Amino acid sequence: MTTTRHIEFERLHNFRDLGGYRTEDGSTVVWGALYRADSLGKLAGADWDRFLDLGVRTVVDLRYPWEVEAKGRIPEPERFTYANHSIEHRPYDQAEIDPDTDPWRFLADRFAEVAEDGVAEIRAAIELLAEGPGPAVFHCTSGKDRTGLIAALVLTLLGVDEEQILADFALTELATARLTADWHTAHPGRTMRWPSYGRAPAEILRLTLADLATRHGSVHAYLTDAVGITPATTARLRERFLTR
Repeated sequence: MTTTRHIEFERLHNFRDLGGYRTEDGSTVVWGALYRADSLGKLAGADWDRFLDLGVRTVVDLRYPWEVEAKGRIPEPERFTYANHSIEHRPYDQAEIDPDTDPWRFLADRFAEVAEDGVAEIRAAIELLAEGPGPAVFHCTSGKDRTGLIAALVLTLLGVDEEQILADFALTELATARLTADWHTAHPGRTMRWPSYGRAPAEILRLTLADLATRHGSVHAYLTDAVGITPATTARLRERFLTR
């Protein structure tokens, strides 16, 4: 069994195993069972072979349907239990954000919108991770914001403490340079106005989780009362993804 956090691909920049995090009751998230990623539509060639070697059977795509249409879904989706649950409802262009904007507060406010607008899709995504077959992966375009929020919520349900959740979120910073380079390649002639493009410091998620706690009493209360995650779904997540 692999115990490698970052799984290297040629075209993917932010593919990570969520294994190894410790929970409050002394359990550990299983390695090789739950992954987070940037767009799996980029898989091809040796990357595709490496991905298949992971044995993934459940794929949750968090992108807008128009992103899926433009950039492609995972190759051969019929091989997997695949679903597109678009959790974001208010699109925005990070490259065009005013450089004078407080970047971490701005992104935390966008996360808050997703958390409130996307409760039905968030519930569906988490339920599929709980009930789908085999190892599972969830992803958006960069594996940063939408993926980061779902990772935080799933790890919360598994009983992982906030500091580990924040640290996992911030690991995307290691991919920022490659994500930014990809943007420039995809948009020749455009100027990136926002210098914080591709960044994912822990402060964004710290603000987000604090906002959820302020509005709902706790992150767990948000998940149960607003999203509608049942005790059965939480138990299934823990059965699938935790080991003692």
